[in-house]
Amino acid sequence: MGDPTTADLVRELVLRLLSSGSRPIPSINDASAAAALRYALRLLASRMSPSLIPDELSLVESIKRRLAVSGRSPAALAFADLHSKLSARAPLLNRWALLYLLNTLSLDRRRSASSPPGGLPFLPLQPASHPPRASTASGAVGAGGGGVVRVAKDPENIREIALREFADLVIADTEVTESALVRDVLYACQGIDGRYVRFDRSSDGYDLPESLKVPRHTRTIVRRLCELGWLFRKVRDYISEITVDRQFEIGTVGQAFCSALQEELSDYYKLLAVLESQSSNPIPSAGSDSGGGTGNYLSLMRLAVWFTEPMVRMRLMAVLVDCCRVLRGGAMAGAIHNRAQHGDPLVQEFMSRLLRRVCSPLFEMVRTWVLEGELDDLFAEFFIVSQPVKAESLWREGYQLQSTMLPSFISSMLAQRILRTGKSINFLRVCCEDSGWVDAATEAAAHVGATTRRGGLGYGETNALEALVIEAAKRVDRHLMNVIHNRYRFKDHCLAIKRYLLLGQGDFVQYLMDIVGPELSVPANTISSFQLAGLLETAVRASNAQYDDREILDRLKVKMMEPGDGDRGWDVFSLEYDSRVPLDTIFTALNMKRYLRIFNFLWKLKRVEHALTGLWKTMKPNCINSCIFTDESFGVKLQFVSVLRRCQVLWNEMNHFVTNFQYYIMFEVSEVSWAHFSEEMDASKDLDDLLAAHEKYLNSIVEKSLLGKKSQGILRNLFVLFDQILQFRSLADRWFERIYELQLRGKSKSRSKSKDDLSKMSLRLDGGRKDLIHLAREFLRKMSEDLSIIAKEYSTALDAFIFQLPMQQHIDLKFLSFRLDFSEYYTRVSSNK
Repeated sequence: MGDPTTADLVRELVLRLLSSGSRPIPSINDASAAAALRYALRLLASRMSPSLIPDELSLVESIKRRLAVSGRSPAALAFADLHSKLSARAPLLNRWALLYLLNTLSLDRRRSASSPPGGLPFLPLQPASHPPRASTASGAVGAGGGGVVRVAKDPENIREIALREFADLVIADTEVTESALVRDVLYACQGIDGRYVRFDRSSDGYDLPESLKVPRHTRTIVRRLCELGWLFRKVRDYISEITVDRQFEIGTVGQAFCSALQEELSDYYKLLAVLESQSSNPIPSAGSDSGGGTGNYLSLMRLAVWFTEPMVRMRLMAVLVDCCRVLRGGAMAGAIHNRAQHGDPLVQEFMSRLLRRVCSPLFEMVRTWVLEGELDDLFAEFFIVSQPVKAESLWREGYQLQSTMLPSFISSMLAQRILRTGKSINFLRVCCEDSGWVDAATEAAAHVGATTRRGGLGYGETNALEALVIEAAKRVDRHLMNVIHNRYRFKDHCLAIKRYLLLGQGDFVQYLMDIVGPELSVPANTISSFQLAGLLETAVRASNAQYDDREILDRLKVKMMEPGDGDRGWDVFSLEYDSRVPLDTIFTALNMKRYLRIFNFLWKLKRVEHALTGLWKTMKPNCINSCIFTDESFGVKLQFVSVLRRCQVLWNEMNHFVTNFQYYIMFEVSEVSWAHFSEEMDASKDLDDLLAAHEKYLNSIVEKSLLGKKSQGILRNLFVLFDQILQFRSLADRWFERIYELQLRGKSKSRSKSKDDLSKMSLRLDGGRKDLIHLAREFLRKMSEDLSIIAKEYSTALDAFIFQLPMQQHIDLKFLSFRLDFSEYYTRVSSNK
């Protein structure tokens, strides 16, 4: 306390506190005054401090609240003004200690005003490492006889005079008044240039002219306050641009965004109107009951307080304007939603309110789509887009997800469900000509509740949206499955394709092959498709296929593929199944081509089996017993028996392969795949599940039948085997035709009409028989050579096929390898080569 200035101020404060009412200020020589001064100096010089946590803001609010509650609102305003000025002019001052001291003295004076003085007030102090700093303040200190410290008004307004003198010094150094700056700042916040504060395009901001003489801190606070005006201009210009130039380009979501911004600006305008009205009010004076004083109540510092919350909101709107300038629709809503992920409750509340307005058109589109199947999207801002397609392509290509327009608050799984629900409604309406979906959608909306009514869904109600979509999808999809299975008999058509295109109806296939075989053996360009259609109808009527539904049989037709050079009827003949709306969504043209490819493969396999069966009928023992080569009179019997045995061995080898391969295809491939498809078909809950099950079924047949892309090598070897079997059948037919021809020649030479002719022909008969035996031997030798060649070629091709089987990826092909080489005969033969 060695500073004389501080000691003098403390002495003056104590003397003024000891005075009360009309009681004059006591002399310092007075005993009570001297005691009070010593006590005050001892307290200020002590190392004790209050037992409270220094919190200036809480203390200030407590003082203002106490003054307002006691009916002294002008005093509360005067205190707030003095505190703000003290904060600006003495930033390093220990203001909390000063305020705490004065507040304690004031409270003690009020308590002791109605009680006899009992001594100086006891302040709750505790030791501290540093003494509190004494602060200068004007006032009056007085002490009663008991040494009670009391706070009184400053009758001579010494503090106010000092502050006014300081203000006069500042004003003398300033060319513009604070009230004028406040007015200009309010103009700038409305995008209007003021007298001093103007928009500088070069620096892109509001500022005071450099030539204007103002304190540095004033220029700084003006720039900080005018940031609100710069942000306001950005938001206002964006709204003007959208509403005037890009109204039809930005879409309904963008228009809702502009409307929400405009509503926020309306509240902002109201705030500015209130501030403008307050800017003309005088500063309330604590010493005047009327509250009048000099200057305006609204200062730059008060504007900074008033602009705190508007600044946050305007900055958020400006940021949203920048990020949404080139966006529209769901992309805009998603970008705004990403900015709403903030920890500040003020920001969250503001963004949620804004997003409810912005997302309203988007949620209305979702509601209309999932309940009515209508895509009311004139500005291409929805995350589902449509394109004109044919009825059979409506499900796959008519509607697609547009990922760029999918807002981030809608998951991809929910978006897929939304897409499928609307597609199901349109599929029922357009392809199935069904209106039962209306009841299903109405029931779904009623089941979910009132939140699904028009205008009921909104941002933040994701659970309600998901519940509506799930319920609508479940009911609409269930109705669609009922229509597909019951009205359009999807499973019956799948079974018909399996019977006729996949050759599952055995008696029909066998009879068809028997009657069309002669017709298909001629060149392909000479075949009449009308005649084949008649033969197909004959095969239907001659087999159990005649008991099938006539609607299904009418869809089965003959299809002749484009013939190539040297093709015969077998190479171009096929069957097709007419798939109509709406089943052509599943049996697409591409899928029917795959069925056609499977049919051609199975038809060739059946043709090979049919050829082997016909060959056995030719070469079976009871058909060749009457052959001339069995007569012992000919010396070629052993040669003939040897060749015939080799033919039968090769036939058995070929028949073993074809029988086991056909068993594998018809049972382990076709029937097993159909069993799995039937289970998945019955378990399908929507059309996508049904499409996936059918696709899986078709892929399974293609892959297991060696028709996939990765099985092209082994498939070529398989066709080589088929061709060699057919070649063997063709050669065998010519062989036995030649055998029967030689047989007929031998019988004609040995036949005589009378006994007289016998003596004349005996010599010629012996010579003719020798020639016939020579021809037979030469024929059998050539037959043996041809048989050896084809047997070797077949064995080589079969070894290559069996060698490639274990390399195939599908596990079922391993069982085919086991069936073909169950005794490991081909493995041993291949290893010995």
